[in-house]
Amino acid sequence: MKNGILIAMIALIGVVIAACGGGDKASDQVANDGTKQSIKVTSAGEIATLDSALYSDTFSSDAIGQISEGLYRVNPDNDAELGIAKAEPTVSADKKVYTFQLRDDAKWSNGDPVTASDFVFAFQKVVDPKTASPSSNQLDVIKNANQIRNEKASPDTLGVKAINDKTLEITLENPIPYLPKLLTGTPFLPQNEKFVTATGSKYGTSADTVLSNGPFLLKDWSGIGTSWTYIKNKDYWDATNVKLNKVAVQVAKDTGAGVNLYQTGDVQYTALTDEFVQKYKTDKAYHSKEKSLIGYLGFNEDRKATANVHLRKALSMAFDKEAYTDTILGDGSKALNGYIPSGFAKDPGNNKDFRAENGDLVTFDPEKAKSEWVTAKQELGVDKLTLEILSSDTEVSKKTVEFLQSEIQKNLPDITIKLKSVPLKNRLALTTAGDYDVFYGTWMPDYSDPINFLEVYQSDGGLNFSKYDSATYDAGLNDIKSTYATEPEKRWDKMLELEKQLIQTDAVVAPFYQGASAYLLDPTVKDVQIYPFGRNISYRLAYVAK
Repeated sequence: MKNGILIAMIALIGVVIAACGGGDKASDQVANDGTKQSIKVTSAGEIATLDSALYSDTFSSDAIGQISEGLYRVNPDNDAELGIAKAEPTVSADKKVYTFQLRDDAKWSNGDPVTASDFVFAFQKVVDPKTASPSSNQLDVIKNANQIRNEKASPDTLGVKAINDKTLEITLENPIPYLPKLLTGTPFLPQNEKFVTATGSKYGTSADTVLSNGPFLLKDWSGIGTSWTYIKNKDYWDATNVKLNKVAVQVAKDTGAGVNLYQTGDVQYTALTDEFVQKYKTDKAYHSKEKSLIGYLGFNEDRKATANVHLRKALSMAFDKEAYTDTILGDGSKALNGYIPSGFAKDPGNNKDFRAENGDLVTFDPEKAKSEWVTAKQELGVDKLTLEILSSDTEVSKKTVEFLQSEIQKNLPDITIKLKSVPLKNRLALTTAGDYDVFYGTWMPDYSDPINFLEVYQSDGGLNFSKYDSATYDAGLNDIKSTYATEPEKRWDKMLELEKQLIQTDAVVAPFYQGASAYLLDPTVKDVQIYPFGRNISYRLAYVAK
C-alpha cells in the first residue's frame, strides 16, 4: 500500500514543524456514518527502535504496542485480557506450567500465521546474552531464564516450548500471581523468526524492517524521522473492532509546538505541561490522569564521586520536589518521596497502599543534605566538585535539569552542576555505556506489581544503569520471586524492606515525582486509551464520532 503525505508547514518560534496528513486511499475511508476515521496526533519523543527485545524507552514501547500483540493485551479497565491466546491457559497442579492455545486467525503482516514458535524465538532472543536486552531480567520468572542470562545455560533450555504451531507451553521457576499482567509487556511480544533472521541487525530500525501482528501497520519511518503513520492492519484478528484507518504522528518535543498544532487543527491530540495546563484546564478538550510513571535521578556507581553514598544522599535531598511539580510540570504530577508510586499496589493483607504503608523515605531537607555533603567531602578528599547531569533534549527534560541545577547549587555549596541534553536515543546509549555522572530519567512499569520497579536494580539487570551491586538486595529479590511466591504477606513485607534499602540505606536512585498525563483531545475523538502503567497510549479502540 503506497502512502502519500500531506505536509503542513507551521512556523513557530522560528522552528518549522511538519504535520502529517492523509492521501492514502484505503486509510482515508469514510465510515458508514459519514465520518472519516483518520486522526493526527503528537508524540513528545521519537522512536528509538521497533525491536521488542531492545527497547528501553516508553516512546519506542508505545510504537511497538500499536503494531504488535502478545498472549494478552490491556483492556479499557487496565486489566489483562486475551490477545493472541484464544482462551485462558490450562495450568498444572503446581501452578508452574501454563499451556496456551493460540488464535487460528492470528497473522503477521506478510501473511504468515502467528505460531507458538514465534513466542519461543522472541523469548529466547530476549534472554540470550548476545542480544543484550535491557528487559532480559523480566523473563526471570520463566524456567532457566536467569541461568541463560548469566551464560550458565543455553537459550534453547528456556522454559518455553512449541507443542505444535498453535500450542505454547510456558514453564515458570515458581508460581506467580501476576502472570497475565506480566505477559502484556513489550518484552513478551512474539517475533517472526524467519523474517527477523533474514533482516539481521537491521530488524526494527525502520518501518520496512518490522512485521505487525497487531491493530496497526507502521509506515513512513526511516529510523531517524520525527514523523510516522499507523495504518489499520486489515489482517489483524480483531480488525472489526479497530475503527481508525489512519493515525499520523508528529514528534513535538516542545509543548508549545504541540499546542499550536492542536489549535490550528493539524492534530487532534497533544500532551500538555506547565503553563499550558493552567491555560487549558477549563477547556472541554482538557484531560488529566494520574500515572505510575516516576521521575528520578540515577547515579553512576562506577565513578568515584557518585559511588559515595553520602554524596548520593546529599543530592537526593537537595531539591524542592513540590516546587518542581508546581512550577515546572503543573499537570497534576506530585512530589514522590519513595520509589514505588501511590495508587499502584495494595497490601494483600490490609489493602493499604504501598506508598502510604512504607512512608516517606527521602524528602527535601537542605540541612541534612548539607551534612551529608560535608561527610562526602571528607571521604572523597575534596573541597569542591563538578558533576554533569545528563538528560534527553525534550522541553520538559531541559527545564527539569535546569531546575535541579539551580536547587543543588543553591543548597550544596561548592558543587557545580553542568548539564548535557541530547536526543533520547543518545541519552539511552550513554547511560547504557555508563558514560555519565548523574542522569535524569523517567520509568514506567509494565505491570502493577512492585517487583517490576524493584528488579530494575538487580545487579545483572539490563536497566541497572547505576551498576548497583548488592548481594543482600539480589537475595531479597530472589526471595520475592521464589521463596515467598505463594506467601503474599511475606512477599509484600520483603518488597517494603527492599525499597527502604534502595532509597534510605543505599540512595541508589533519587525519585522525586509521580507523573500525570495532561493532554488535549478533540471531543470528537473517543476511546483513546491512556495507560497508568506500561505504555503511554493506544489507538486500538479509538474512533472519530460524527
